[in-house]
Amino acid sequence: MLNKVPSLIGLLFLSIVLIGCNGIQGNPTPKDFLTADDADIFLFKDVVYSNSEHVEWVTESDYTRGEEMAEITKQASSAWWFTNGTANKLPVGTRIFYTDSGFVIAIVDEKEIPYVAMIEG
Repeated sequence: MLNKVPSLIGLLFLSIVLIGCNGIQGNPTPKDFLTADDADIFLFKDVVYSNSEHVEWVTESDYTRGEEMAEITKQASSAWWFTNGTANKLPVGTRIFYTDSGFVIAIVDEKEIPYVAMIEG
């Protein structure tokens, strides 16, 4: 029986790993978006936010702008260089604000541009 213990532990460990990894998808990454020519995204706290100027529920929402949540610190066109605070189109220095309506607002040249968090699930 003692000879089988290491084999059983190994089999149990393998089973846990396989079961635990099954179905893990996570949130989309910058790489998932940057293949599209019209992608307009930024990354904050490891969550991708996508421009939502043409999303009906966003454009029809009345909202109140809240506290500042982030500022764009760099631009990148490759997912390889994306870190928190990076955008592919928003200029460096763009300030991002929370709203009370489920999206955030970027201020560019006094224009308010809505972005929605791309969260899986």
